Amino acid sequence: MKKLQKRFDDFIALKSLKHTHQRNLIFDVFLNSDGHLSTEELYEKIKSIDSSVGQATVYRTMKLLCEAGIAHEIHFGDGLTRYEVDDSGKKHHDHLICTVCGKIFEFVDELIEQRQKELAKKYDFDLTSHRMYLYGVCADCRKKI
Repeated sequence: MKKLQKRFDDFIALKSLKHTHQRNLIFDVFLNSDGHLSTEELYEKIKSIDSSVGQATVYRTMKLLCEAGIAHEIHFGDGLTRYEVDDSGKKHHDHLICTVCGKIFEFVDELIEQRQKELAKKYDFDLTSHRMYLYGVCADCRKKI
């Protein structure tokens, strides 16, 4: 977290922006939250801590975190923009998404990663990045159906 805090501080200084209590609070809450948050979900968490922080400030700060390489946007096809920590030290992962309750599971599978590299090589393709989202119904929701 200290490495990401330094990256954010350096980015704020580079952009000649102010270090504000509100930006720091949004940074802290985002980094200490589990899951994939939308700006609305993050705003609700922030509002319960400091009601003076506006939704627009949360939105703008998340854009700054993306520009700084600390967060990145994720689109799971439900119309919401969610954010995830973009920590280069974190192992690449993919997502399972329940289409009933919206629960999101992260997973790492070395076999899938290896197969993607093999396919790229087979087609003489320089693979620079990828994201995999698998949609279905989680065990909890299947019990209710």
